[in-house]
Amino acid sequence: MSASAVSAPHRAGWEHFQLAADVGVRGYGRTVEEAFEQGARALTAIVTAAKIAECETVQVKCQAPDLDLLFAEWLNLIIYEMSVRKMLFARFAVRIRGNHLTGTMWGEPIDVARHAPACEPKAATYTAVKVAQDATGTWSAACIVDV
Repeated sequence: MSASAVSAPHRAGWEHFQLAADVGVRGYGRTVEEAFEQGARALTAIVTAAKIAECETVQVKCQAPDLDLLFAEWLNLIIYEMSVRKMLFARFAVRIRGNHLTGTMWGEPIDVARHAPACEPKAATYTAVKVAQDATGTWSAACIVDV
């Protein structure tokens, strides 16, 4: 399932790839930050296909030794914030400096009737975690999410 085709170079988007009881998420973008933002959108899309209002913001920070692990930490931070705040997020803005990420997430409290959550992600795993830039300059960020 893909929310946006990613056939043209430098185009942002995301996709899922199925694995047994887990779901792979992959974000694409012109920058590594955009790929992380799109990966976060793919994570949200595991939970719901419903429109999510951007009425509340949450500021977050995380760090990891490299970009691959930083992507998994980023997704795990989102999963944590969704669980503790009982929110879903629609939009993400990321800034990466070295091995530090700061982000803003826009979303709203979960409305079970309207959002009809399909599942609750448990964790982003280090399985198949990969952040890379291809020959066209497009960045991708991917990993497996335990659902």
